Amino acid sequence: MPAAMQRQRQWVRRTASKVPLAVGADKVTPASSTDPSTWATYATAKRSSAGTGLGFVLSSVDRFVCIDLDHALLDGGLREWARDLVNRLPDTYIEVSPSGTGLHIWGYGTVGRGRRIRRGEAAVEVYDRSRYITVTRAPFKNAPSKLADLSKVIADLV
Repeated sequence: MPAAMQRQRQWVRRTASKVPLAVGADKVTPASSTDPSTWATYATAKRSSAGTGLGFVLSSVDRFVCIDLDHALLDGGLREWARDLVNRLPDTYIEVSPSGTGLHIWGYGTVGRGRRIRRGEAAVEVYDRSRYITVTRAPFKNAPSKLADLSKVIADLV
């Protein structure tokens, strides 16, 4: 998990059905992807036993971005369309999604309004604000624990 993300107070817990949860001192309530008062530090969210896992909130005040590749993996390998995209990436953190068949590509960039891109088998979503993304801490292959600028890749996608 990249240190740049761990330092942010943009963490939530999540349910198995991907509902974001705020982690308070004495209770668990729904979290909001647009209300920072419902977010926590990485340490607090990681320590909590609420829900089934972690999530990271993308905020308009920073440049964190996530490219979500749905159904990118088949039998542990990349589908052709996903391989083409992953091969164009700079060295950045990539993790396997909770389903085990998708990838979350983390980095820096600007999207503005989130995008859902469907081209043939390719199912790509790109977000940089007002969203939370599930976090598994399960790196894809030898993904580095650092974030790169994904602006060029994003521009090519949208």
